[in-house]
Amino acid sequence: MAGGKESGMAGVADARGATQAAPAQGEAGRPRLGSVLVLGCGGSGRSVARYCATEPAGRVDSVTVYAGLKAPAPEVVSELEVLGCAVVSGTEDVRGSYDLCVSSPGISVLKPFFKSAEAASAEVVSEPEFAWRESPGRWVAITGTNGKTTTTTLVRDLLRAGGMGAQEVGNIGVLATEQLRGRAEGSWFVAELSSFQLACCSRLHPRVGVLLNITPDHLEWHGTGEAYAAAKERLFANMGAGDLAVVGVGDEGSRAIAGRLEGRGLRVCRVSVEADPGTPEAAWVEAGSLHVRLSGATYDLPATEELPLKGSHNWQNMLAASACALELGVAEQDVAGCLRSFAPLEHRIEGCGEVAGVRYVDDSKATNVDAAEKALTAFPAGSMVLLLGGHDKGTDLSGLARQVAALCKAAVCYGEAGERFERALQDAGVASVSREPHMADAFEAARAIAEPGDVVLLSPACSSFDEFPGFEARGDAFKALVAEAKAAEGREGSR
Repeated sequence: MAGGKESGMAGVADARGATQAAPAQGEAGRPRLGSVLVLGCGGSGRSVARYCATEPAGRVDSVTVYAGLKAPAPEVVSELEVLGCAVVSGTEDVRGSYDLCVSSPGISVLKPFFKSAEAASAEVVSEPEFAWRESPGRWVAITGTNGKTTTTTLVRDLLRAGGMGAQEVGNIGVLATEQLRGRAEGSWFVAELSSFQLACCSRLHPRVGVLLNITPDHLEWHGTGEAYAAAKERLFANMGAGDLAVVGVGDEGSRAIAGRLEGRGLRVCRVSVEADPGTPEAAWVEAGSLHVRLSGATYDLPATEELPLKGSHNWQNMLAASACALELGVAEQDVAGCLRSFAPLEHRIEGCGEVAGVRYVDDSKATNVDAAEKALTAFPAGSMVLLLGGHDKGTDLSGLARQVAALCKAAVCYGEAGERFERALQDAGVASVSREPHMADAFEAARAIAEPGDVVLLSPACSSFDEFPGFEARGDAFKALVAEAKAAEGREGSR
């Protein structure tokens, strides 16, 4: 059962120039995994452990799961032990020697737990990297600070509209490892990849790679903005001239990456909502319509006013997704039809009702400043009462504050970040700013301010963890408040 670094694997250089092990061959010529360490016992860790423990004899010598300081639920331990896995908890000091470590995205590469596993392992990879190695054909990979989930879902739908099999996987909530054994011949994996997952990728090679944008985020995990951007760029590390890189060029960091990729000889489709980038491969908005140019052909797609997704950030998402689909052979008319029918995803500028002539919109997924700024472009200036707040990420608020001053009728701040947001908005000259302790209080304050024709927009620019377990719960709570207000309006009207 004791595998490890001395298992006869020859050293080769990975994409970063570091030395890693060349896989020995196992059952039916498939790469031998040897002794596997799984770091973390959350969803991705359990999935990898189950997969490895049930592989044919000869591929896996042992599976060891290090859960961390907190012990997993007894039923989880029991399930894994029945499969033959060793489960270790109560420590972050990894002992032994392993051929491969698959690390959970919640464990930062800067943490001692990760460092300990790295020292004990020939190689450390993320769960999507592991899944790609097991099934490397036909991958589209999508990353960016904002817009990943919408773009991933849209690419999946566009490929299906073109008659192709497609499954969304990755950070979107569907583990790629869970889909490996049921993957249909010729189908595509459309992978939403976070910076956490990309940081531990070395061989990942998608046919089409997408970078939507880069703005400061997750600095506590990566340590620096440079490390965060470098993780995003790793998506393209193994791509070549036969592949397509789709890169939004609305921010300086992404533009720099596009330039470096072009310098490597990659085909780069530059995506802009401002103007035609003028490059051989491009996607842009012009005269109110979407356009894509690939390999000498130009595709004219629907006008923005025809599309259910609103806001310039969503135009970028649709352009990027369209470029992916057209590159992979989906017909222009199928792309156009799918764009026209695509419904907004839950908690992403999602209309959730009208009360007394005021529209209510749930954008709880806006967990950072950049996402909130983009949401403000989806509605007429002067019509919005904005709800901001939650768990403070400590990011610069000056740009958002200027946007709110220019576009919003009023803002109501709440939660842990409420005081700092209120101060920043006041300094920027926002006409009406108030602060409440909780989101429900802020909702009632916004109702009192809003008039018929206005929009009450929840776009918090913060994570939710001061009050809610996640952005989904926060959005659900907002929608429940809207439903309650609408029901009260109905009762009043029936008297």
